[in-house]
Amino acid sequence: MLAAARCIVYRDLLLAMRRRSDVATALLFFVIVASLFPLGVGAEPNLLRSIAPGVIWVAALLSSMLSLGRLFASDHADGTLEQILLGAAPLGVVVAAKALAHWLVSGMPLVLIAPVLALQYDLPGSLYGVLALSLLLGTPVLSLVGAIGAALTLGLRGGGVLLSLLVLPLYVPVLIMGAGSVELAAAGQGGQGQLLLLAAMLVVAAAFAPWAIAAALRISSE
Repeated sequence: MLAAARCIVYRDLLLAMRRRSDVATALLFFVIVASLFPLGVGAEPNLLRSIAPGVIWVAALLSSMLSLGRLFASDHADGTLEQILLGAAPLGVVVAAKALAHWLVSGMPLVLIAPVLALQYDLPGSLYGVLALSLLLGTPVLSLVGAIGAALTLGLRGGGVLLSLLVLPLYVPVLIMGAGSVELAAAGQGGQGQLLLLAAMLVVAAAFAPWAIAAALRISSE
């Protein structure tokens, strides 16, 4: 199972590197959205500090959604998905590996670049670690939950709109906890509670989401 998971992660990362424009589009979208808000609301430092966690988290959420539609689409189009469904490796392990590869491509760059974008909002340096940690815990949950929606809408006409309607309500708790951890840390109250809740969400998503994705793929392939 581990060998199959490694092969899937390596394959998806290799395919992503061959489609660098898709990866760059999501990252560029994140940078543009996060950079436009300081230009739109003005240069008031207190206002920028107060909106920074929410803006960066919303931008990361929307950016991660851009690549969800392509998570299984190419495998479905070329017949690879049928071979995966018929393969000997447990489907839950395979889709977990695909979700991991998706996060490494679309989520990890957001975690790395978010502290740089936070400079535009004049956030104190002590909050950069909290912001990066909240994204490190939250963005994998976005990938896992989003993969369920991507599997359910696979092959449907207008699936992108339906995918957004399915996953956005499920993203709200992650958004609230992620942005709230930074806001509480900025207020001097510590964001450990929200970070622990994000960690708990990640554990639950990692344990149950792969099997939900596998069931959704079987339903979509019938």
